[in-house]
Amino acid sequence: MESVSFPPLSSIAICGGTHGNEMTGVYLVREMQKHKVDKIGSVSISTVLSNPRAVDVCRRYTETDLNRCFTDALLSSAITDSTPYEVRRAQELNAQLGPKGSEKAVDMLIDLHNTTANMGLCLIFYNADYLPLQIFKYIQNKMLSVPVRAMQLDIPLSDAYSLDSLGKHSFSIEVGPQPNGVLRADIFNIVKEAVDHTIAWLQEFNSGSTFKAGEVEAFTVVKSVDYPRDPVTGEISAAIHPQLQDNDFKLLKPGDPIFLSFTGETVKHEGEELYPLFVNECAYYEKKIAFHLAQKRTFKLPSIHMKKD
Repeated sequence: MESVSFPPLSSIAICGGTHGNEMTGVYLVREMQKHKVDKIGSVSISTVLSNPRAVDVCRRYTETDLNRCFTDALLSSAITDSTPYEVRRAQELNAQLGPKGSEKAVDMLIDLHNTTANMGLCLIFYNADYLPLQIFKYIQNKMLSVPVRAMQLDIPLSDAYSLDSLGKHSFSIEVGPQPNGVLRADIFNIVKEAVDHTIAWLQEFNSGSTFKAGEVEAFTVVKSVDYPRDPVTGEISAAIHPQLQDNDFKLLKPGDPIFLSFTGETVKHEGEELYPLFVNECAYYEKKIAFHLAQKRTFKLPSIHMKKD
């Protein structure tokens, strides 16, 4: 593959509290604001508490999920008296950090999240943007004490629904397991280290370093699986099977148990071999998702460097 060049990456936004009960990002952003961290070397840093109303009440959101409000359709929708707070806030953030898809958008945006699932440290990105993939490879090589993985959402930018889609380049950092409303020191330090490595990578890039070609593995979501439900009431009738619980990223084969019904029957996986992600995520109960299923893909990366005038 031919080497690829990009303009300097002079601005980064670090966002936390997009979900108001995911505490690592809330406290990391507050700590950076407390110490007035707004520039490190060649990189200007904006720190944003994304959903302050939800943070104040320690809830995922107040009216609707902010991290589903960044599609082009919602960002361009008319504001009325009945518009949910989070849709209004999404448009404010688009004005502050975007506009989405424009040259005025922040160069790099990182959104910090927690999950109750056993996901370890996971970077989530849209499509095959070589910059965040190179950062992922860099973090993977630096952080050897924890599993570092990547998840890809194959969605057009216009339909990309999460806050990180506002940046020219971007990814979310998802770390767990951590209960909602709880701050764990080990999880906090993992996220802080990943953020520090990202900023260090940006400085190296801006100083003229070339990042070598290579390849990385990432998990591309292909479908979501709901819980078994009572056909009359619609209530769930089974829980995640103990053999699946906490086994995110472990290959799921046909015949492997996935649910255990409340009357003791085992529900087994059918179909192709896939990898489960976000197993038994608390926030996904309302979305009727027990877990995602993904394929493992290999992404080939060209060498990249800063474009010079």
